[in-house]
Amino acid sequence: MFMNKNVIKNLTIALVIAAILLGIWWLYTLVNTTENTTKNSQEGNINGATDATVGQSTKAALTVNLVKPSRTLMNQNIAANGSISPWQEAVIGSESSGLMLAQVLVNVGDTVKRGQLLAEFSTATIAADIAQAQANLAEAKANAIEANGNASRARSIQETGALSMQQIEQLIALEATSKARVAAAEANLQSQQIKMKQTKVYAPDSGIISSRAATVGAVVSPGQELFKLIRQGRLEWRAELTSSEIGAIKQGLNANLTMPSGEQVVGKVRMVSPMVDTQTRNAMVFVDLPANNQIKSGMFARGSFEIGENESVTLPASALVLRDGFAYLMQIDNQNQSDKQIHVKQIKVQVGKRVGDMVEIMGLENSMNHEFVATGGAFLADGDAVNVVGNTAPLEIKP
Repeated sequence: MFMNKNVIKNLTIALVIAAILLGIWWLYTLVNTTENTTKNSQEGNINGATDATVGQSTKAALTVNLVKPSRTLMNQNIAANGSISPWQEAVIGSESSGLMLAQVLVNVGDTVKRGQLLAEFSTATIAADIAQAQANLAEAKANAIEANGNASRARSIQETGALSMQQIEQLIALEATSKARVAAAEANLQSQQIKMKQTKVYAPDSGIISSRAATVGAVVSPGQELFKLIRQGRLEWRAELTSSEIGAIKQGLNANLTMPSGEQVVGKVRMVSPMVDTQTRNAMVFVDLPANNQIKSGMFARGSFEIGENESVTLPASALVLRDGFAYLMQIDNQNQSDKQIHVKQIKVQVGKRVGDMVEIMGLENSMNHEFVATGGAFLADGDAVNVVGNTAPLEIKP
């Protein structure tokens, strides 16, 4: 029993010592493994960074086609805005006083001819005035006949002394007075007859009724507006141009208008205003428009004037890159490249007119031999390296 206890004690001590030694060995192994892993990771990062740097300097951003500017004949236009207005507008008013409108025969939008009856006033009052004027004229004529006879008899007995000179002169004066009264009665009758004619309102010219103020039963005063008439139905575009542009506009030039509906209309310059507005410094151009039911007075229209053709420097629209509201081109940059690669340089440009797929580029007159990225420029940044498709001979890169 005593021996068994000693054996057990010795075995326990041996196991403890073995566990301690095993722990020391495991800890040593773990430390060495961690150090090797860290060292390898650091070396890998350094090598990876070097490889990435090398790859960045050698890998191109995009494969592109190149294009050179070309010269294209383009129409030279001057853009303008303006309103559609009547060529001339006639105001048709009332000439009668205190008469009631009996009937109105036309409405807004009606097409009328010169001399056509538009409205009619009541004629009862004027008819009575004419009858009275006729009676006054008849009375004046009767009195004139009597005065004329008395004056004739007085002249015939003037030498006999039967009547004094004063009586004879009175009879002759009555004759003259009666003639004047006849003339006044005739004038009064003529005035009433004119008023009768004025009870009918006629169109002063052919055209289109653009406004109507006449109402049946209304009593109007002289000069009051009854209708407005667009003379001959003619409309015009009144375009506003700056004082610097007005000199290029000549009578007879074509003007291309875009109506609010999108319809295209071609007009012709009738007149250029001789005056420039002192407030806006703009001048008015009057353009005759063709007859068209879609064109209405008061419309706003945009248009342009064709003033000839000029030769412009153009590039395809696909070469343009739009960024932040500006236009750019990606130009091949062969200057100061130490890595012997083809790089692009972003240049800001101003664009002009467009014809089909071609766009006018301002300021490229001295860059006709330069090459630009034809498509895909939006995926490039300033200084990016590119591969060029179809380049049989490498571009000359200056060191």
